[in-house]
Amino acid sequence: MPPESQIPIASHGAPKRFATRLALFYGTLFGLLGTHLPFFPMWLKAVGIDASWIGIITAVPSVTRFTILPLVTGLAERRGSLRGAMIVTAFATALGFSLVGTQHQPLLVFLAYAATACVWTPMVPLTDAYALRGVARYGLDYGPLRLWGSAAFVVGALLCGLLVDVIAARHLIWVIAGTAGLGALVGLGLRPLDHPGTAPAARHGASALRREPGFLAIIVAAALIQGSHAAYYTFASITWQGAGLGGLTIAGLWALGVLAEIVVFALSPRFTLQPSVLVVIGGLSAVARWLITAQEPSVAVLAVVQLAHGLTYGLTQIGTMGLLVRHVPGHVMARGQGYFAACSGIVASSASILSGAVYARHGQGVYYVMAAMALSGAAVMWSARHRLADHPHSAASGG
Repeated sequence: MPPESQIPIASHGAPKRFATRLALFYGTLFGLLGTHLPFFPMWLKAVGIDASWIGIITAVPSVTRFTILPLVTGLAERRGSLRGAMIVTAFATALGFSLVGTQHQPLLVFLAYAATACVWTPMVPLTDAYALRGVARYGLDYGPLRLWGSAAFVVGALLCGLLVDVIAARHLIWVIAGTAGLGALVGLGLRPLDHPGTAPAARHGASALRREPGFLAIIVAAALIQGSHAAYYTFASITWQGAGLGGLTIAGLWALGVLAEIVVFALSPRFTLQPSVLVVIGGLSAVARWLITAQEPSVAVLAVVQLAHGLTYGLTQIGTMGLLVRHVPGHVMARGQGYFAACSGIVASSASILSGAVYARHGQGVYYVMAAMALSGAAVMWSARHRLADHPHSAASGG
């Protein structure tokens, strides 16, 4: 992002237009996740793919996060066009999911899904980088912008839950592909925010960023805590369906967690604790959540436990973004998001593959492994909290 002196003075309504269009894009982006996360594994099962292959296939997006994703975010930053990259990847994602839907053999599904993941997984870090640049430029808050994505996740999950009881599970892939197509169209309305003249500074800043202990602590801690959701994302719907729960009940359980997440995002501008402390609280909450889930609780207890998602995911996300906006210069924010996503991908892909193997043998016992991951993430952040408090770096600088 160029120095403010190089950017034309924004009109009075520019912040509102930026926020509205970004909120809409967040909505379609996470609406896609709302249809994909709970029900893509169910589609895989419906077309005859076994649990081991499901674990491998669902790990693919995590693998692309530390292989292809950093290349895409780096290219977008060097060319000075986050918005352009967001639009291109959105259209490619819609095409990719349409291709996935035509395949039913495990290997072919794997290959088509891998190609799709290469363009899909960069969308969130690109969007978060675009959002944080806008936050710094217009003086906005990240949480209220991001909550619309969570709200759309709920809507997508509920609609898909209703469809599960009406249409065959093998048709759910077309709901996912259609949602991706809607997101591509909405992306055309995003406001330009980048400038190609930032490329040299971005390359220099990115090199220093990789050697910064505070930044490394942020991305490792967050990756471990968010990665501890791997078993939940992959096998929760399958487990609940096997226990006799209907599609709407399954969607409702997912929705409860995300509703709690929305509340956290909405209230985040009022939080006074340091971002590092918020991440620690999120990690410890995840430990408790997974330990309870491992006990195979009743639906009533599970519904209460699902509300902890507001802390395990939402609070961790708010804390992480707060740390990144303080410690990553604006002109390398896309690289910072890319490195964060890459670290998360390494952790999440390993956790997804491991969870598939553990779940096949021990069922809900897989959540003990997830609890250990979350505890490790909280410990990393707790040990780094003083360093992060002592060396802030505003995202507005340099950008």
